[in-house]
Amino acid sequence: MPLYGVNSTGSRAAAVLSSLALLCFCFAFSCCPSGATAMPPGSRSAVVTVDQSGKGDHTRIQDAIDAAPANDSAGRTVIRIKPGVYRRKIVVDKPYITLTGTSADSTVITWNESWVAVDSPTVSVLASDFVAKRLTFQNTFGDAAAAVAVRVAGDRAAFYGCRFVSFQDTLLDETGRHYYRGCYVQGATDFVFGNGRALFDKCHLHSTSPVGAGGAFTAQQRSSESEDTGYSFVGCKLTGLGAATSILGRPWGPYSRVVFALTYMSSTVRHPGWDDWGDPAKQRTAFYGQYQCYGAGSKTDGRVAWSHDLTQVEAAPFITKAWVDGQQWLR
Repeated sequence: MPLYGVNSTGSRAAAVLSSLALLCFCFAFSCCPSGATAMPPGSRSAVVTVDQSGKGDHTRIQDAIDAAPANDSAGRTVIRIKPGVYRRKIVVDKPYITLTGTSADSTVITWNESWVAVDSPTVSVLASDFVAKRLTFQNTFGDAAAAVAVRVAGDRAAFYGCRFVSFQDTLLDETGRHYYRGCYVQGATDFVFGNGRALFDKCHLHSTSPVGAGGAFTAQQRSSESEDTGYSFVGCKLTGLGAATSILGRPWGPYSRVVFALTYMSSTVRHPGWDDWGDPAKQRTAFYGQYQCYGAGSKTDGRVAWSHDLTQVEAAPFITKAWVDGQQWLR
């Protein structure tokens, strides 16, 4: 990806969350897990501890990953990370790894590097069936260039109660099916981007884009109509540093696809909502929509003409875990 330029729900909430929509929402997520992705058939978990003080099985997270089995025959490896700030890049290149912290506030994995190579992100998830819980992933490089906190390039990855913090290109949801529940994502420019198929459930996206800097929450990359990718945000919250500082998204790829449903949008969201990134041809191919969102930034009467105010039927494919085939791998 090129290095680009740079709490209140309001009185409309009750009207927006009509009884029909609320029932739909509850049905969609009542069976969503708070735990992990599927285990290999007939297998059990191995649990190891990472503690920088030396009181665990390992002092480094990468050492624990390196010591895990290289295939799924031995089952899932659960790596419990004791509170602390872990200043080292991490690569998850083995399947069925779970990283779990005590809390996202107390367990932080951090690095300071601009995105100049595939191994630049603080954490790179390359293998399938990954789970992370209660962790903060951050890249402290600042606002001079893109700096990825997490790159997710494996299939069937799930994040619960995690925080992703950077400035530009925070979360690279690159390829595969991914689920985020109760997570916090912070950035200013294209800070959720890539060509994955992802469902964000009750997540908080916070824009740090200053006034006039042209912030964007998303930059989804879908490049052809045949690609079954895109981002869906359901029951989420969008906030920022100031009014009208960020758009909902812009198309990195011509068939970019993003939907916001039942989501609170603060005044941070600019009325046009979306931008064609200087290429009017993408207006005919990108699919950007919202369904029963609320808050000062949700008003559709000021949206670009080529975005969609979705009906319940149109929104239905995007707002359940079936969007990421979660009924097959989320437990």
